Parts: sequence; C-alpha cells; structure tokens
Amino acid sequence: MIAASAYDIACQEAFGVLHDVDNYSTYHSQYLSKDLSDYLTSQDEGVCFDRKYPSDFFVETPENRLPVWHLVGGLDPIEEEDCHGDEPQDGYPVTLRDWISSDGLNCLKIKLRGNDSDWDYERLVRIGNVSIELNVQFLSADFNCTVTDPEYVNSILDRLRTEQPDISDRLLYVEQPFPYDLKANQIDVHSVAERKPLFLDESAHDWQYVALGRSLGWTGVALKTCKTQTGAILSLCWAKAHRMPLMVQDLTNPMLAQIPHVRLAAHAGTIMGVESNGMQFYPDASQPEAEIHKGIYQRRDGHLDLSTISGSGFGYRVHEMNRDLPQPHTVSRSNDRLEK
Repeated sequence: MIAASAYDIACQEAFGVLHDVDNYSTYHSQYLSKDLSDYLTSQDEGVCFDRKYPSDFFVETPENRLPVWHLVGGLDPIEEEDCHGDEPQDGYPVTLRDWISSDGLNCLKIKLRGNDSDWDYERLVRIGNVSIELNVQFLSADFNCTVTDPEYVNSILDRLRTEQPDISDRLLYVEQPFPYDLKANQIDVHSVAERKPLFLDESAHDWQYVALGRSLGWTGVALKTCKTQTGAILSLCWAKAHRMPLMVQDLTNPMLAQIPHVRLAAHAGTIMGVESNGMQFYPDASQPEAEIHKGIYQRRDGHLDLSTISGSGFGYRVHEMNRDLPQPHTVSRSNDRLEK
C-alpha cells in the first residue's frame, strides 16, 4: 500500500492539474461519476451514502494553521542525563526538553512497549511530568500493536488516573494497542474505550476494517495518506458518517509527501491537528520544498502553517522548487529494436 500510495496520489494530482483546479474541489458530483454508495455500505440504519460524495464529509473551511504532534520514541532521550555521548551534533535538538523548547510543542505522541506495564507507566509519568513543567497540553499513548489483553491498557490508564490525574487529563487518546489484523484478532475493546478514546491506526487503511473495529468498541480512526489517499478518503467518509472522530498520523512524510498529508488533516477536521515527524528524522531531506513552503516543514509555536499551498492539484508549486531530479528514461523505436 505504501508503494501504491505514490501512484495513487500522482493520479489524483494529475487529475487536478488536468482540470486546473485544487484537488479538494474535485471530490464531488461535478468530477466524480459515482457516489459513495458504490464503495461504502452503512453499519447503521440512519446512515445512507446515496448521492453522497467525499466533499460532504470535509470541513467547510479548512484551517491553514494546524497543531502538530511530536513523536517521542521509546529510546529517545528526555533529558541530558539520558544521552550517551554519541548523539548527532547537527544543530537539531536531541532531548525531548530541547525539542519542546525549540519548536514550541504542545502535543506529544508517546511510543510504549505494550509488553512491560511498569516501563510503560513510568515512561508516561516521566514524559507527563516534563509536559506539565513545560506546559505541554496534549499527550497520546501508542502501544505499538503489541497488546493482546485489554486489561493491560486498562490497568495503566486506571493507575494513571488515580496516581497522576494531571497527566491523565492530558492524555487525549490511545492509539492501536492491539494487533493490526482485526479479522484475526477480534478483541472486544469497549472497556478501554470507556476510559479514553481508542483510535484505530494500522487497521484504518480499509473502511471495512474501520467498520469491524467500531463493532468491537473502537471509537476513532487515524488516517495515513502513505497507505493511499483513496483509502484514507473512503475511511474518512465512513468514519464521519458513523460519528467516529479522526486523526491524521504520520509514517514520516518528507519532501512532497508532506503536502497531501497535512492537507488531508486540514480537510478531515481532526480532534487535534496532525502528526508530523519528518523534521525529527531527516529535516534536511525537504530543503527544496521548505524554500517554498517553510511553514509546512518547520514546526513553530507548536503548529504547521499551510498558507503557502496554492494552484492546481495538491498545490505543490513544484515548478518553483529547485530540486535536482534524475532525468526520465526515453524510449525510441529504431530498426525494430527498442533503445533506451
């Protein structure tokens, strides 16, 4: 799906460019020959997709400024005392404390193990205490699809609520603690969702998995353009029709991939902005794009700024970018032979 996503997005970009319109103005009856009922079926009697199009499920006025989430990896140093001396000296922050100060972060996604409850709890508490000190308002917990028993998550959430209520209050949602293959692992998760909103992530690539997840107790959906724009749009529409809140998560989108990613978040209307971690892992990879869209590739005051997006397609403005690309292969027919 990740490989297919580049082709999927390129086709949609080409369609917008062909008609000289923004891509998000093509998701309705003027440009689409079929409505959503050709692709989606409802789980509730009151939901009907006849004569409904993706544009019916987008926010009316997308925001140009989005809160941005920072990924705190399981091995990421929180303070200087966690450093080993072999960290990169490249001018970018290393510790979480420095990232928060540098980028004005207000949203932290915390990676957990899912198989060591004491470690997971202490990690949440430690990052939570730094968040309180530095006035970070929102946290999420990502158990990384490793949990098989809902009581594992419940016990951590209950302990956090009892012993660390200020941190518990900052925990906005829990992300995919359980195995991504829902069909093979149909775990009833209603008890977890009663404690905190529970978001499908790795299982949200297909609206039918979203429907199955909802029947098992999942309450929200995290979308990813890197598993195809088309799949994300269909999951978005199904989820919104069934009143499931949305997030847009990252799989590290550099260069042009960042633009459809943040645009989906702006049009979806998420519960809190968008995750974007390319600037953590390889910020210099996107320098040509950042010259045109500085606010999309730099997190400032805890936000991304999308105001530079304009023109047809996804609004890349690629012809203004100074990026050296490999020359395309040319194929010609000569003397009944193909020569490259």
